[in-house]
Amino acid sequence: MNRRTLKSASLILPLTCLAFLPMGCKKVPPVKLACNASAPSIYPGDPETITATPTDVTTKKHWDTVYTWSGNGVTGNNETASVATASLDPGNYTVKGNIKEGKKGKEGLKPNETADCSSDFTVKPFEPPTISCSASPMTVKPGDSATVTASASSPQNRPLTYSYSASSGSINGSGTTATLATTGAPSGSITVTCNVQDDKGHTASATTSVDVQAPPPPPPPKTQTLCSIQFDRDTHRPTRVDNEAKACLDDVALNAQQKPDATLVLVGDSAPIPEKKGHHHRRHEMTADELAAQRAVNTKDYLVTDKGIDASRIQVRTGTSGQNDVSDYLVPSGANFDNDVPGTSQVSGDIQPQPRNPVAHHHHHKAAAKAASGK
Repeated sequence: MNRRTLKSASLILPLTCLAFLPMGCKKVPPVKLACNASAPSIYPGDPETITATPTDVTTKKHWDTVYTWSGNGVTGNNETASVATASLDPGNYTVKGNIKEGKKGKEGLKPNETADCSSDFTVKPFEPPTISCSASPMTVKPGDSATVTASASSPQNRPLTYSYSASSGSINGSGTTATLATTGAPSGSITVTCNVQDDKGHTASATTSVDVQAPPPPPPPKTQTLCSIQFDRDTHRPTRVDNEAKACLDDVALNAQQKPDATLVLVGDSAPIPEKKGHHHRRHEMTADELAAQRAVNTKDYLVTDKGIDASRIQVRTGTSGQNDVSDYLVPSGANFDNDVPGTSQVSGDIQPQPRNPVAHHHHHKAAAKAASGK
């Protein structure tokens, strides 16, 4: 074929393609692929899906498309891939997709038959839980209890575990409430700490306080009333401590011995002395006040001489009961006798105790003297 024949053929070929093979001469556009993550940021364990969207895919008969995926925890073989996020550490991740088209078994062998895409997402770290702590009541008496309540939440609804501690006393509880027992705790503020932990090891704490009131001071000691002794039996010696009084005074002495820091107060009294008509008061006769004072002094002498009680521990006073007696009192250390038993008067230290010689002895000698005289 000469040059003219070749030139003519080259001019005729395009016309033949346009007339008989219109698709065979058209340029096939390249396939394109875009990827999109279902969520740009997630927490570990949240679902994440990557979707591939192809464009300009050839629709020829007997042609096929093949997808492949790559990335940490990525699985998929069609237009979508899933990511197993539970095992992923917090950070940024990229999933890559690929599409190939062409005759089955020969996909992607020709130009413009393959395309790639990628999509990014972020795995966020779990947020720690939050907690608040309260107590009811906030003020208790020593030995009483208070209920502690914790209110916690997890931003990602993770399982939560509670625990408690206290600066003093004891606290028990494992759920959202606990009981604080203050037995043995000193007065003052007790700090209670409420703790919460999620299943990922994240923790949070909050505190509250319970005030333990100081115990009330013990009541001041009071004067103790002991027994009383009577002076109505011996009309000749109305101030004598007779044998009938010994049982009472023995008990008084025992109380004093058992409480060596206490004192004794003996309060003598006297009934009024009636005046006799035509009777003038003799110098040796005692007034009611003098009788009361002498009875107290004689009672003290018995306790000191016969029972060995230190005289410095015994006070003698007079009262106003109007009875011929001596009332005995034990005054503990710290007690105030004048507040507990008002209206008594201190006895002068000039009054001396009288001897306790029995009257019968005196009468015996008088009768013997009369017999000796023959009268």
